[in-house]
Amino acid sequence: MRVVRRFSLMETKSWDSLIFGVSKHPLGYGLNLEVGNGEVVPEIKYFPKRDGEEDSETLKKEYKEITDNVLKRAIDLGLPSIQLETEQTFVITKNPRLGGEITNIQKSIMEKYADEYGLKCALRVTVADIRELKGDMRGGEEVALMFESFDKAAENGADVLSLESIGGKEVFNYSVIRQDMEGVLFSVGILGSLDMEFLWQEIVQIANKHGVIVGGDTDCAHSNTAMVLAGGLVSNILFHTFAAVVRAIGASRSLVAYEQGATGPGKDCGYENVIIKAITGLPMSMEGKSSASAHSSLVGNVAAAACDLWSNEQVENVRLYGGWAPQVFMEILGYNTALMNEALKRGFSAQLRDLLVAANPLDPQVLVLSPEGAWKIGGAIIKYPYDYYLRAKEAAYEALKVINEGYQKNKRGLPSAEVRIFQRIQDFLGKAPNKYETFIEKNLANFVGKVGDFLPRNYGL
Repeated sequence: MRVVRRFSLMETKSWDSLIFGVSKHPLGYGLNLEVGNGEVVPEIKYFPKRDGEEDSETLKKEYKEITDNVLKRAIDLGLPSIQLETEQTFVITKNPRLGGEITNIQKSIMEKYADEYGLKCALRVTVADIRELKGDMRGGEEVALMFESFDKAAENGADVLSLESIGGKEVFNYSVIRQDMEGVLFSVGILGSLDMEFLWQEIVQIANKHGVIVGGDTDCAHSNTAMVLAGGLVSNILFHTFAAVVRAIGASRSLVAYEQGATGPGKDCGYENVIIKAITGLPMSMEGKSSASAHSSLVGNVAAAACDLWSNEQVENVRLYGGWAPQVFMEILGYNTALMNEALKRGFSAQLRDLLVAANPLDPQVLVLSPEGAWKIGGAIIKYPYDYYLRAKEAAYEALKVINEGYQKNKRGLPSAEVRIFQRIQDFLGKAPNKYETFIEKNLANFVGKVGDFLPRNYGL
């Protein structure tokens, strides 16, 4: 197994040094863009209109218009810097040549704005995970197309490569609806990590070949699913404590990309990125209140507390009163980041960070994503740098501690329904085996045959 590094020490020395716009290891790339070096950069994310998705020429024209529209608005607003993210559709990833052409079109437009207006900018391309869970996750046509899409994107001007990988989702889906923490620990902590290891060895090699930045993965397939199922304070079908613990486990999985050589900036929809930043000291993109067009959450403000890029999640390229939706959301991001950057300049960044943490409902998910909670969970993960199982288990344990301490600090008790799931998770963790091999054997017996799509060979098991 190729591993660039293992994190056994925290690169961020205290939770109080976790702050927006500042990273221990800032990055410079693209067209004079810098992230993590004292400035928060808006990162706009967009999606083509659904009705033109199947036609290549229509798609290319639309991405050209999106790019031009967004950059025009950025210049009109006087933004000094911006990052664009193109999340490829399945259609595009299945056609690597088309993906390369779209990347080339976008980058050419960006170069024009950089030359004419001095706009500092960069392009992130996120390839779609088009694999079938019941198919061959480590070979076959879909895997080859994904890697070719990474190659074509890098060859044609992408500055950052990212992915939202789905390994372990077949077992996770079965487990999360049953609120089965053992199944979550197995599917996210082990299967997800093993899949990440396989994917990111290759992605890092592709990026290095072209000299581009390796941005990282997100636990969208698992942790974001749990967050959305947990819903709000009234409408929910999953306990918030359960979702918060899933997020902590998801951080242990997302770390694998950085162990394989990813350097950030981590991708926005990985809400666990604050934990990754605490461990690695690398810049991270985050999303929260400005992603409400895609999903609702209870963590809209806290997510900004330590971001280096601030993003909006997907917004379809539809017409709004204020212009095209990507333009409108880019403007929202621009003003969000301007406030954070002014706080950095005037020496009020710690105060604004703490206000962003406080300005959310008291919730288990908020507590694990606060800089203090994230730093503690990161410290738990690095206790076991060589064991995917034990570090995921330790992350879950620490998440429970963070939740308990957070409610005590606020002189409030965890809601009674949450107390029951808290105790259930705690009891499971106390009884769970301490050996990786024992846990693997137990869960292979549990899920092989029970979850039809689960094929151990897809994870090297």
